[in-house]
Amino acid sequence: MPFRFEHSAKPVISRKRYAGRQLTFLFYSSLIMSFGLMVGVLGYHWIAGLPWVDSLLNASMILGGMGPVDALQTSSAKLFASFYALFSGLVFITMTGVLLAPFAHRLLHLLHGDEGEK
Repeated sequence: MPFRFEHSAKPVISRKRYAGRQLTFLFYSSLIMSFGLMVGVLGYHWIAGLPWVDSLLNASMILGGMGPVDALQTSSAKLFASFYALFSGLVFITMTGVLLAPFAHRLLHLLHGDEGEK
């Protein structure tokens, strides 16, 4: 990401700039989610042989942590589903980290803002 947070010696940014930063990171998180969903849809369609809508449903359910909808018949489809489930867990953790980074930085900046004066 071509983005840098302000140094702890600098003042905390305004709420308006913070909201813009949070929206930027929401966009990055959405890109990560879209990539993860695309991998699942393409895999379910090409490897498991499901129609596009069923592929989207299964990929969305796995990515959301709910589990698959359709029973898979082939070994390759089952292997894809297991690896995609592991991949989806990592995508979820990454999305959460990206989305919470500006909040965590601001909170730490606010809590340690007076240390430069000591």
